[in-house]
Amino acid sequence: MSAGALPDAERLDRVFLARVLEPGDERGGRWLREIGPRETARRLTEGGRPLPGASDKRWAGLRARAERADPELDLARARDAGARFVCPGDVEWPGQLDDLGDARPTGLWVRGRVSLRMWALRSVALVGARACTEYGAHMAAVLGAGLAERGWVVVSGGAYGVDGAAHRGALGAGGATVAVLACGVDRPYPSGHTELIGRIADQGLVVGELPPGDHPTPSRFIQRNRVIAALTRGTVVVEAAYRSGALVTARAAQRLGRFTMGVPGPATSGLSAGVHELLRGDAVLVTDAAEIVELVGDMGDLAPDRCGPVLPRDLLEPGARRVLDALPARRPATATEIARGAGTTEDDTVGRLYELRSLGYVERHGERWKLTRQAMISVSSDRRRC
Repeated sequence: MSAGALPDAERLDRVFLARVLEPGDERGGRWLREIGPRETARRLTEGGRPLPGASDKRWAGLRARAERADPELDLARARDAGARFVCPGDVEWPGQLDDLGDARPTGLWVRGRVSLRMWALRSVALVGARACTEYGAHMAAVLGAGLAERGWVVVSGGAYGVDGAAHRGALGAGGATVAVLACGVDRPYPSGHTELIGRIADQGLVVGELPPGDHPTPSRFIQRNRVIAALTRGTVVVEAAYRSGALVTARAAQRLGRFTMGVPGPATSGLSAGVHELLRGDAVLVTDAAEIVELVGDMGDLAPDRCGPVLPRDLLEPGARRVLDALPARRPATATEIARGAGTTEDDTVGRLYELRSLGYVERHGERWKLTRQAMISVSSDRRRC
């Protein structure tokens, strides 16, 4: 018996069904739930009347697939690629995938030495545009590295653009990352990422629903995204246009009750338009790994307070700041006039003015006081808020 306590016969049935049923097939998932993988596999193998809900045409297509399915061969090809088959009932099965209901994967093919279940417990998805900008690639790499340094697993789809940058960021920080593919785990896609996916398999995990050798299709990419959303504690969208597949992942995460986050970009960038639309809804704006961990992490994992630089005038006593603020910007004023503006006595104002003069903020012109050039620049540029 392999990969946990699941009986070998049921594992073989699920390997067979992974070849016959498409990812995300909810009707097939209902068959598994209602009559079990053994009976579903038997009916598909022996033929006869279609299972409930299957048209004659669809049943014929499933039967044609069933006739060509060879689960023993799939397991052998997986072993040759260093992969294993993990399914519900195994110790390694991530329980959060059960939230997908009848759309739950029949099983997952996994390359890598670590436990998928353990890694998924502390994981975050970083997804976004394939044709991302330099800004998007930079942010994905920085977030991937920052999460990895904090002990979080970075999950993405292994694609060009944001996905690849997120994986590389985590790998570069010596951290953990998981690539969820829309094809067989023995067949890296895109081919230009063959080396990257090999590194991920060595240092992390490569995961997929499709049997060894299977190729990606547009619908399989869409279904792959639901696995990324369900597997992780939250999804961060770095860059995405209105029709981006990354938004599919984010919306799946929202339906599953996972945290959904977005990294803002320029308002004029079409590649950030989808992210901004998410942020106008229920998604949370994040700009670094600390803010992500504050949302998905344990109680007490708080991001540091955000403050601008400390300016010299921030160090003044409150009374001195009020007097400084009461001085007109462009003309000198008497102590009496300044006192009225500061809401204090004239004696207190004079004392504060001499203090401010010693610090270079004001200068005296006879009976009047005026801001120095240094103070005028400081007052006009100070917009500090913590």
